[in-house]
Amino acid sequence: MPRFYVDAALRAGMSCVLPEESAHHAVHVLRVRAGDDITLFNGQGGEYAARIASIERLKVLVDVLAHHPIEREAPLRMVLAQGISSGERMDFTVRKSVELGVAEIQPLLAAASVARPKGERAALRHAHWQKVAIAACEQCGRNRIPTVHAPVAALDYRGGAGTRILLAPSAELRFSAACRAGSEFTIAAGPEAGFSAEEEAALANAGFVPARLGARVLRTETAGIAALSALSALRGDF
Repeated sequence: MPRFYVDAALRAGMSCVLPEESAHHAVHVLRVRAGDDITLFNGQGGEYAARIASIERLKVLVDVLAHHPIEREAPLRMVLAQGISSGERMDFTVRKSVELGVAEIQPLLAAASVARPKGERAALRHAHWQKVAIAACEQCGRNRIPTVHAPVAALDYRGGAGTRILLAPSAELRFSAACRAGSEFTIAAGPEAGFSAEEEAALANAGFVPARLGARVLRTETAGIAALSALSALRGDF
């Protein structure tokens, strides 16, 4: 059943209009018609059964029928601190990490980052990544929207909670050994060329422990996703 995010208060018995982007997707991609059943959510918890009342060009009026307190969140609280990668690679990382249950994404601007958005462009990329996260929630069934934070320099990052793991191909510690306990994890993954020695030292000072994901060097869009998947398999709901 098609799912749509609505950034507004919802309640059973009311009617609302789908946002323009969602309406375009509903009409021109999903080909919904008046009378079709859909699902709405606003990120505040649960989801709403709803029905298309009418369609006039891109004005899609929806009747909200009932609230269902359904959640599909991961049992672990996982944060991904991701070195900013270029274009589709970063979009892929955001999309797939949301599907895997990440709670927050912190883009890190590293010395080796190919993409280095600044000023207005950085704000536009930040807004774009949050939209990617919302679209991923629409697809995968999550009713809580993970926060994509504004980019910060990798050297300045002191965030994260619980067990902090820095993905490092040269580390002696295996990833499975680094995440044996706890329910909160923060994973730091580098950009295309990895973190610099100075950035790795700063992350270590912030409590991150280097660990490796096997003997192979993974691409930037693979490493963080592999770590989240491994966490879900080792300690989560896989």
